[in-house]
Amino acid sequence: MRSIENSLLISAISTVITVILAFGFAYSLNRSCMRFKGLFRLIAMAPILVPSLLPGIALVYLFGNQGMLKSVMMGESIYGPWGIVIGSVFFTFPHAMLIISTALAISDARLYEAAVSLRASPWKTFWTVTIPGARYGLISASFVVFNLVITDFGLPKVIGGQFNMLAVDIYKQVIGQQNFEMGAVVSVVLLVPAMFAFGIDRVVQRKQVALLTSRSVVYQPVPNGRFDTLSFIYCSFVAIFIVGILAVCQYAALIKFWPYDLSLSLKNYAFDLMDGGGWDAYYNSIKMASLVALFGTVVVFVGAYMVEKTQGFKFGRSLFQFLAMLPMAIPGMVLGLAYIFFFNNPDNPLNFIYGTMAILVLCTVTHFYTVSHLTAVTALKQMDNEFESVNSSLKQPFYKLFLRVSVPVSLPAILDISIYLFVNAMTTVSAVVFLYSSGTALAAIAVLNMDDAGDVAPAAAMGMMIFYTNAGARILHLIISKFVLKRTQGWRSR
Repeated sequence: MRSIENSLLISAISTVITVILAFGFAYSLNRSCMRFKGLFRLIAMAPILVPSLLPGIALVYLFGNQGMLKSVMMGESIYGPWGIVIGSVFFTFPHAMLIISTALAISDARLYEAAVSLRASPWKTFWTVTIPGARYGLISASFVVFNLVITDFGLPKVIGGQFNMLAVDIYKQVIGQQNFEMGAVVSVVLLVPAMFAFGIDRVVQRKQVALLTSRSVVYQPVPNGRFDTLSFIYCSFVAIFIVGILAVCQYAALIKFWPYDLSLSLKNYAFDLMDGGGWDAYYNSIKMASLVALFGTVVVFVGAYMVEKTQGFKFGRSLFQFLAMLPMAIPGMVLGLAYIFFFNNPDNPLNFIYGTMAILVLCTVTHFYTVSHLTAVTALKQMDNEFESVNSSLKQPFYKLFLRVSVPVSLPAILDISIYLFVNAMTTVSAVVFLYSSGTALAAIAVLNMDDAGDVAPAAAMGMMIFYTNAGARILHLIISKFVLKRTQGWRSR
C-alpha cells in the first residue's frame, strides 16, 4: 500500500511540474520570435535518446553524498522522492513538449485578432483563447507523463533509495526473491492506474473538435522585445538543465575515481572487465534495435494498411485496431512478466524462442507498437480511397498498389517509425529486464547491472554510448531521408 501511495504521489507531482515546464517551453517556441529556436528544440529532444537510468546517475554525481552540489540539498537526501521527481521531469519533458507544441502550432490567428479588436488584455487572451485551444494537448500530455512515470523502473531503481515504487517492487519480487506470483499481483496493481489514465485520455480525445478549419489563418508571432527576451532566458534555463545532466554523465564517465582522482581516463569504457555483459551487451543492443526497426516497421505498416485500406471483415479490423492501442497502456515490466509466463511454458510450441534475441525483438516491437501504428494509420489516412478503386478497375493485384503507391507515398512516416523503434529499443529497460539471458544482455540492462555492482562511472559511460549511438542513428536517418525522399516525394512539389 505504501508503494501504491508513493507511486501515485510521485507521478502526480512529476506530471504537474513537467507539463508546466513543457508548456512554457512550447509556448516560447510557438509564440515568440526569439533566436535559436531550432537549437532549443533539438536540445529538448535529447532526453529521448538516453535510458531513464541516466538522469539518476547524473543526480548522484551532482547531489549525492559525494556530489558536486550536495550543499544545495540543505540536509535533504537526493536518494528518494527528490531524485525521482527531478529525474522524471528530465526524461518525460520531451514527450510533453512535443504534444503541447503540436497543440499550440494549430492555433487560429483570427481568434487572436478578435481578442485584440475587443481590447482584451494579453492575460485574458491567454486564458480565454490560448489555454482552451491547447486544453486537449495539455490533457494528453498529462496522461502520457503520468503513465511514463508510474510505469518507469530504471530511475527509481537507481536513485529511489528506500522509497518504494510499484515498478521496483515487481523487480524485487521477481529478480530478488524469485516470487513470480507476487510479481504478477503487483503487476496487476500497476496496470490499474495506467489503464485508467489511458482510458480517460481516449475519452477526452473523442470529445476533441477540429480547431483548424479550411478558413483558418495560421498564427504568426510578431516581434516583442520584452517577451522574446524572457522566452529566450526561460528556454536557456531549461536547455542548461538538460545539457547539464548529459554533461555530468559524460564527465563522470571520463574520471578515474570520483571524487579522489579527477584525472581523465578511458578506463571506465573497459566494459569487458566489469559486470553487465561487457561490450557484447552494447553490440547486442545495436543488433536488437536494428532488428526491431526492420521487422517492426514492416509488421506495423502492413498491419496499419490492412486496417485502413482493406475492405470486408469489419469486426476483425476493429478488433485489430483495439489490440494495437493496448500496448500503450501496458507497463513494460507487466508485458515482460507476461512473456515469461507464456513463452517459458514447456508445452508452448513457441518455447524455443525463450532466452533468445527473438523474444527481445518481439517484446520490444509489441511494447512500442501503438505509437508506430498510429503514425502509419495517420499517413495512410491522407491517401484517398480512390487509389484502391482505380486499382480494382484496372484489375491490378493489390500488392502492386501497395508497393508502387502506398509505400512510396508513406515513406516519410515509414522512416519515422523505423527511427522511433530503433531509439526506443536502445533505451528500453523495463520491457526486457526479465527476458534477457547471459548471451543476450543489452546495453541499457548493463547500465542497471553495473550501477547495482557499484560501477557507477562505467554505467554512466555505457549510458553515454547509448546516447551517442542514438544521436548517430538520428543523423543517419536525416541524411537517408533527405536523399530517399527527394526521389520518392518529388510529386509533392510543383
